Amino acid sequence: MERIRLLLADDHVMFAQGLESLLGDEFELLGNAGNGEELVAAAMRLQPDVILVDISMPVLNGFDAVRRIRKGGSQARIIFLTMHDDERLVAEAFRCGGSGYILKQAAGDELVHAIKAVAGGNNYVSPLLTNVPVGPSPVIAHKKNLTPRQREVLELISRGLTMKEIAAQLNISTRTAESHKYEMMQALGVETTAELLKYSLRLGLIS
Repeated sequence: MERIRLLLADDHVMFAQGLESLLGDEFELLGNAGNGEELVAAAMRLQPDVILVDISMPVLNGFDAVRRIRKGGSQARIIFLTMHDDERLVAEAFRCGGSGYILKQAAGDELVHAIKAVAGGNNYVSPLLTNVPVGPSPVIAHKKNLTPRQREVLELISRGLTMKEIAAQLNISTRTAESHKYEMMQALGVETTAELLKYSLRLGLIS
């Protein structure tokens, strides 16, 4: 079985070297990009399977670098590896084309698991995220079926649209759009928009 081809992107040399030591036996390491511009160029040239990228990068931040990578047609799965425990950043990470979000303080075996998970087509969010409340298990939540309209609303939420914008696009009232969102949150047992997106991604309800 071919090893997963992995590209790293972190401007902290010692941390990047630690990642290389941790992951070198498990994956095929293609190198480390020290800034966002280098990452975009390396991603286009090397065509990795998975990219680990920090959000805070010199020259070009991780979000903007990933947007360029996606615009360039790369199909690489992307994990944001960061110190930022912030639900708004989690949402933005997935909006710009990410497949995973994991904190730098996570254990090494969790990082290995996350890389394998996203390489297999799944999404991953670190359970260490304190600002994204832990809801029901995916097995339980998956039993809750969403209506086609609710799935439409959910997909538009994942794209960053406001309730007013969603209502206009679907030709419904803002109150109706908000009602669909509330019903979905009840069905999945979650309390925030970030948590709704997190579990919807894990369950494959949105892309």
